[in-house]
Amino acid sequence: MCRLFGLHAGRAVTATFWLLDAPDSLVDQSKKNPDGTGLGVFGPDGTPLVRKEPIAAWEDTEFASEAHEMSGTTFVAHVRYASTGDLDVRNTHPFLQDDRLFAHNGVVAGLGVLDTRLAELSVADLVLGQTDSERVFALITGAVRAREGDVAAGLADAMTWLADNVPIYAANLLLATATDMWALRYPETHELYMLDRRLRSTAFEMQTNRIHARSPDLHERSAVVFASEPMDDDEKWQLLEPGVVVHVDAGLSISQCELLPHPPKCRLKLADLSSKEAASQHPTSSAG
Repeated sequence: MCRLFGLHAGRAVTATFWLLDAPDSLVDQSKKNPDGTGLGVFGPDGTPLVRKEPIAAWEDTEFASEAHEMSGTTFVAHVRYASTGDLDVRNTHPFLQDDRLFAHNGVVAGLGVLDTRLAELSVADLVLGQTDSERVFALITGAVRAREGDVAAGLADAMTWLADNVPIYAANLLLATATDMWALRYPETHELYMLDRRLRSTAFEMQTNRIHARSPDLHERSAVVFASEPMDDDEKWQLLEPGVVVHVDAGLSISQCELLPHPPKCRLKLADLSSKEAASQHPTSSAG
């Protein structure tokens, strides 16, 4: 299962990330290899920067296992286990469109239907790779454009259309600008957590067997974190409710809205997926 990580600090901070940090990530080659890793950040001046690399073999893990120090207001990290698309940088998250960053966890089918919708919205040219994830992002981008830049309304339109028109196994996502971040867990297939670190004065260092983040700047400063699993022993990690979109604004105010109250009209089960798709979604494997 792909791993998502989002950090919204409000003001510019410096953070260091490792995307394959656990010893067994590189030593135990019997475990499924990640297919790509990526980091995206909006720098202090609001300019987006994306660093990402596909992984085709264990020898390709240098980028993923080395430390990456980045400075900015919002960060998105992703460890990919491919369900669709080649092992190519174009298929590696996070994606950048219209000065927004996006990362996705799950499987969305019916790509022909989705491509037709993207053509109707005049955003088919935004899809540079082969993944369902980039297509979902293009759908959101097209809907935001149709809403004249209203991200919340565009996100609602796009995800409602998606839930009504194409088969979905899971569509967890993070969407970020330099000042805002949105998170959605849909449906309940995979977990997505939030940690509210506003007005906290504890060390900021968190780690799973796939993503490790550290920031001395955040030891005594506020932040909001999203992750596919709790990354430390803090008891305040909160599992997001399915279908509820969480928005964190420039001042780190948190709001929640029930966006998708019902499951997808065509909800996929694990048995409906191809062997490659199913392997990429396994929730307990070290591969995810």
